[in-house]
Amino acid sequence: MQKSKIKIISGFTNAGGSTVANVNLCNLFNERGLDCTFYGPEAWHLDKCNGDILNSQNTAVNEEGEILLLHYLKFPSRPTASRKVILTCHEKALFPISSIPRFWDDIHFVSEHQKKWHREPGFIIPNVVSKLEHSKRKPKKVAGIIGSIDKNKRVHVSIRKALEEGYEDILLYGFISDEMYFNALVKPYVDEGLVTMMGHEDDKQKMYDSVTKVFHSSRSETFNFIVPECEMTGTEYCGSESANPFSDEKNLNISSTRYEMTNDDIFEAWMKCLGIS
Repeated sequence: MQKSKIKIISGFTNAGGSTVANVNLCNLFNERGLDCTFYGPEAWHLDKCNGDILNSQNTAVNEEGEILLLHYLKFPSRPTASRKVILTCHEKALFPISSIPRFWDDIHFVSEHQKKWHREPGFIIPNVVSKLEHSKRKPKKVAGIIGSIDKNKRVHVSIRKALEEGYEDILLYGFISDEMYFNALVKPYVDEGLVTMMGHEDDKQKMYDSVTKVFHSSRSETFNFIVPECEMTGTEYCGSESANPFSDEKNLNISSTRYEMTNDDIFEAWMKCLGIS
C-alpha cells in the first residue's frame, strides 16, 4: 500500500460526536498501515489516538504530498503543497458550507440527509462506530439520556418520556452546552431529584452498562451514534423520528444498513475517495 501522510485537522477537539468520529477514523487509518495524525486545539483527543495540539492553522499544514481532512475550520485558500484537501463536515447549521469561500477539493458528509441539507456536491461515508460489548449484566430499570444538553437535543422531552414510562432512575450523560436552556427546562427536574447529572463519560462501555434504555429526542442529527451503540450493548433505544438521519431515505428505517457498514467497507470507501491504492 502506498504510504500517505494523512492529517485530520479540526477546530474542535473537546468531547463530542465529531471528535469521537475523527478519533475513530484516525485510529482506523493507523491500524490499516497509514500514517495519520489528528490535530486540534483542545487536549481531549490526545490519549485516544495519534493526536497532536493545533497551535495555529499553519503549523500542521502545507507539507509536500500531505492529505488533509479539515473539520470545522475556515482556510483563506487551499494549501498549495497538499496532495488532496477534503472538507469533512459533521454539522448542518453550525457550519453552513454555502457561505464559506471554497478552499477544498471535495466534501465529505456522514449521511445523505446532511448532504441534502447543505445542497453541496460531495461524497458520503458514515462514521466509524466505537467498538463496544454486549452487556450481560444490566441494572433493573434505569433510563439514560446521552448527549449535549441543549435545545437541539431536547433533553427535557426525553426526561418527560422516561417519566411517563415509569422510570424513577434517570441518568443524564453529557455536557451543558446551553446554560439558558438547561436552567429553564432541565434543571427543575434535577432540583426535584428526578434526574441525576452524570456529566460527560469518556468510557462508553461503562455508560451503556449503567442503563437499560436510552431516550433520544434530538430535533436533528447528521449521524446518530446512539443507535448502533445501543444495538452493540444490548440497550433498548427510544428515539424520535427527527433523531434518525436516514429517515428521509427510501426503504431505510432506524435500523438502517448505513449503520451496518463494516470498518473494512468504510476504509475501502475512504481509500477510493482519497485516491490511495
